[in-house]
Amino acid sequence: MDINASIIDQRLDGIVSANSDLLPAGNDPQKKKSAAFVLLSAATALGIPLEEAAEYLTEGGGDAGVDVLYVGDVEDGEFQVTLFQGKYKHKDLSGAAHFPENGVKAAIQTIGTLFDPAKVLDMNDRLKPRIEEVRSLIRDGYIPVVKMVLCNNGNRWNDSAQKVIDAAGFSASQVNWVHLNHNDIVRVLQNQKSVDDSLPLRGEAVIEDFNYRRVLIGKVAIQDIADLFNRHGDQLLERNIRRYLGMNRNRVNTAIHDTLVNDDRRKNFYFFNNGITMICRKFRHNALQGRDYQLKLEGIQIINGGQTCKTIQQTLNEPDLLRDFSETYVLLRLYELAEDDKEFVQDITYATNSQNPVDLRDLRANDDQQRRLELGMRDLGFNYRRKRDDTSVKSDELTSSVVAEAVLAVWRRKPFQAKFRRKELFGKLYDEVFDNLNSAQAILAALIFRLVENERKRPEQTNPPVFLPYASHYKAMLVGDYLLETEGVALAEVNHRNYQALLDRLNRQFDEFQYRAQDQISEALTALYGKREISLQQLSATFRRGDLMQYLKPAEEAGAVH
Repeated sequence: MDINASIIDQRLDGIVSANSDLLPAGNDPQKKKSAAFVLLSAATALGIPLEEAAEYLTEGGGDAGVDVLYVGDVEDGEFQVTLFQGKYKHKDLSGAAHFPENGVKAAIQTIGTLFDPAKVLDMNDRLKPRIEEVRSLIRDGYIPVVKMVLCNNGNRWNDSAQKVIDAAGFSASQVNWVHLNHNDIVRVLQNQKSVDDSLPLRGEAVIEDFNYRRVLIGKVAIQDIADLFNRHGDQLLERNIRRYLGMNRNRVNTAIHDTLVNDDRRKNFYFFNNGITMICRKFRHNALQGRDYQLKLEGIQIINGGQTCKTIQQTLNEPDLLRDFSETYVLLRLYELAEDDKEFVQDITYATNSQNPVDLRDLRANDDQQRRLELGMRDLGFNYRRKRDDTSVKSDELTSSVVAEAVLAVWRRKPFQAKFRRKELFGKLYDEVFDNLNSAQAILAALIFRLVENERKRPEQTNPPVFLPYASHYKAMLVGDYLLETEGVALAEVNHRNYQALLDRLNRQFDEFQYRAQDQISEALTALYGKREISLQQLSATFRRGDLMQYLKPAEEAGAVH
């Protein structure tokens, strides 16, 4: 029995026992455990809590060969789609079985079908709205970048299955195949261990003490970077964006790869690339040597350049790559920082990650505005999570990401941006969301959104409207309008003094508000399309744009617009 496979098996038993509401209904324990494995795999790979991962679970009859489907934001004309397919062996915990070839073939068929809007699919009710949303984006000209994650409690697929993948003919820049198993999950679940190692520099380097910190600027052979990642993997990215960089592939990665395999351009890689920013607790070198230092490093973390490092590793590990990389280098910036210098690390990460930003939510976490919200919410009975946390969110907790999304939709009245520009909530949209926002307003927006989302996930209505899967942000906005209108206050007047009265009214009249919102949305759709039937793809596209907003103006505009 493999130790890591055993650890995961025990963890799955715990998930089934404690989170049965997240898993498919029924009494088959093996089906529940298989679903729990997919759930844990998705939560681990996407870096999200189990509860959020459960929203993307599609496993069951008519799932089109997809166990989990996650759709990312539209960015630069592309959107990321991550598909998970899981194969869990219940009796064989040796960890030796390969991901089955028939599973690989099913995944290929899935990719070839899902992303063709013209092809008809037999889909369950849970999957259909998401697939039609993807197809709607494709019809609008956006390009899907697909990540197919094949998960099992064994080894990667064999050579025969790899030949099947190669023969499928999918572009490597558009479809990325990822294997995730019990060992990968355990590595992420384990507490981070300090990464200590050595790294040789090539040529001269600049080393100096600056503002009570040590700084080194030098040149490293990319082969040494690949070797470093082969030894330690994504632990080197733990402080940065371990899962995102470990799993992602985009145009930047492809461009790096293409440069490295080009015999003419490879020698100039040092000049083309922005380099690597690395921090450590301590570094030592032989100062008498003059050049070509052998660095001894303690507590290594890469806070910028993770994509570069991962792509270097993947490229140099390609089995058929017969090229000479001995004269290919990359710039290294190394900072020796104290263990308690965490805020400074965040500042560096934010400043140096302009090309492909890290989770800006973490980097904004120490802003004065975020701290004020945390303090104010605590006084109103809520714990505000300023930083990303993979643990479950309790009923008296609100995350900064949910608050930002809710505020932009509800109080700023930009529901389409709130849903489809999530990456910018703590970037370009940050000031618009958080300026002049007090804790009472933030809590009410988040609670409105929570109530609306609960109804979307588990409708209590006998015949919910067909647009319900797409309309949460619009519906939440209208509920906010009605709440202020009924209470007779403007948004600027909402504060800790009238918070409880507003909360009581929301809990008391939510059903009334939500049905009124659904009626108003139905009327808006009729005004936009007439009486003809609207397809799910059209609905998805409509809620993605701002077309409906002209028909959804609040009764008391002054009370709803900031």
